This record gives sequence, structure tokens and C-alpha cells, in this order.
Amino acid sequence: MKRRLACIRVLSVILTILVVSGIFSGDAEAKTAHEIDASVDEAINRFCNQVDGARACMAQAKAVLVMPNVTSAGYAAGGEYGEGALRAGTTARYYKMTAGSEKPTFGVEKVDIIILFMTQHALEGFNKARDWEVGEHASVVLMYIGDGRRLDTTILRDPVVGFVFDTKGLILHASLRGARFTEIKK
Repeated sequence: MKRRLACIRVLSVILTILVVSGIFSGDAEAKTAHEIDASVDEAINRFCNQVDGARACMAQAKAVLVMPNVTSAGYAAGGEYGEGALRAGTTARYYKMTAGSEKPTFGVEKVDIIILFMTQHALEGFNKARDWEVGEHASVVLMYIGDGRRLDTTILRDPVVGFVFDTKGLILHASLRGARFTEIKK
């Protein structure tokens, strides 16, 4: 019985690796700066259309990190990957995001992530880190806006604020803990 369970675990790990690498192989292909910028623009438009007051809050931020179409996939264990851009008026730099899943995962989903750097100090901390990891370098407060409430700049008191959403709206119970952002050259 123990041997059978060990074999099942090994097969689960192998299957997870195959599923995740297969799902991410298309995403891992280098996107051009133009492709990333177009995806970032689309994600910002979705965010502003879905969340009342989003444009005003983005205008208050020192910079905005936009990770469109982040793919989460796995079987038993999983991971996330996406490419996006840091914007301070215009695109300042390009980044990739990687993360492992701490919870059992099965399937595939794509989400958009927007992180607002509300203070210069928080932005400088992000810019100085070679690999900026949520929870290690800074905490990201995830905002949940529901029930027709409006996002208001007066409620954004934290230095780094994040939003995780898909094409249908903001996602509850999302977490960015352990997500790692690394600059990529384009």
C-alpha cells in the first residue's frame, strides 16, 4: 500500500511538471515589447471598465505594474507565469512574474494583476530589488471591491495595493504571496 501511494505521488509530480511546462511553453516564448504593451493596455481598460474609480486611483499611484493574462495551471501542485510592464506614465520596464502554488491546483485559468505603488519609497524598493518577491520585499494589500462600491483614493492608505481580476471581475480569496517579479529586457 505504501509503495502504491509513493508511485501515485511520483506520477502526480511528473504529471504536474508536464502539465505546467506544456501550458507555459506558449507563454514562455518571448513576447515583443509591442505585444506586451498592447496586452497591458487591454488589461488597464478592463480594470477601469470593471472598477468604478480605478482611473483616479491609478492617477494617484507613483507607478503601476500590470501583469495581463497571468496563466495559473497545475495538477496537484501548480504555478503561475506572466509578462507585463511597469508604467509611470509610459512603460518604464518589462517584467515576468512567476509563482508556485501553495494549495492543491487542478486546471488552468488566466487572470490580470495590477499593482499600484502608492509611495515613492515603495516604488524605489521595487526598482532596487533584482527579484522582487511579494511577502519578502514588501506586502501587497489586495483590494476587493464588490456590491457596487466605488474604489476611492481615500481608502488607498497602503504603500503597495494589488488587484487580481479576470474578464468577469475581481477575484475573491486571491493571493500574491510568493509571487516573484523579475525584470526582462525587451
